[in-house]
Amino acid sequence: MASLKEVRSRIQSVSSTQQITKAMKMVAAAKLRRAQDNITRMRPYAQRLTSILANLTRTTTDEVVSEYGQVREVRRVLIIAITSDRGLAGAFNANVFKGVNALIAERYASLPASNISVMAIGKKAHDYYGRRSYKRVGDYTHVFAKLSFDTVRVAAEEAMRGFADGSYDQVVMVYNEFKNVATQFIQTEQLLPLVPTEVPAGTPSANAPDNSIDYIFEPSKEEIIQTLIPQSLKIQLYKAVLESNASEHGARMTAMDKATDNAGELLKSLKLTYNRTRQAAITTEILEIVGGAEALAASR
Repeated sequence: MASLKEVRSRIQSVSSTQQITKAMKMVAAAKLRRAQDNITRMRPYAQRLTSILANLTRTTTDEVVSEYGQVREVRRVLIIAITSDRGLAGAFNANVFKGVNALIAERYASLPASNISVMAIGKKAHDYYGRRSYKRVGDYTHVFAKLSFDTVRVAAEEAMRGFADGSYDQVVMVYNEFKNVATQFIQTEQLLPLVPTEVPAGTPSANAPDNSIDYIFEPSKEEIIQTLIPQSLKIQLYKAVLESNASEHGARMTAMDKATDNAGELLKSLKLTYNRTRQAAITTEILEIVGGAEALAASR
């Protein structure tokens, strides 16, 4: 049985840890509110941009979208793994690593590791893949320090440039999609080459035949689409980063809440152990005193 000093030391340690987890939960809750607002505002914009691009490309020739829509034999792949800069968020980062490993095993098992590149967004992914045999592309550990479209745009442009010059035949994103505080889902989305887009159900042109859609283009269809496609790709990556950011704070809030509850349960157990140990020590002292008194009386 542990001594009273050891039990007291453990109680103080667990109590201090519980205070830290409570504080981290409150900080994560405050950050989550802002992150959730950001992704809530971004989703309609991203969906609308995708819808506009879908409408325009339905009657567009292949030459217009060939730069980012060319489908090639997959020999070189870029995987964009989006994690966090910090841990203590449950299985948030580990799920991304599992998602990437599952993607490689299912789609790219026949490719040598040297043909698989990883763009790590977030310090955890940067450190994790720095210890693996995959080639790392860029250094984007600073993205979440000051999250903005401009910081993510640089990563998107590097991926787009690599696909356009033939360095990669396919670009895929793996990230956590935010549903609510307690639920995040791993998403695997192909960024490049462009996949056929569908007009959302319920829109006026969703069921209309191609020849019934009439647009007036200014300055021209080609210029508009060549502007929209790169913008849409950057928005897709930015949306994925915002989803991951909100998911991180939700996962950390949930993890810290559970850690606080577990610390409370452990404190109850330790205090019970402390009281039992203290009671046993007092009983032992009483027995020793009584035994000594009886021995003294017998000697007389």
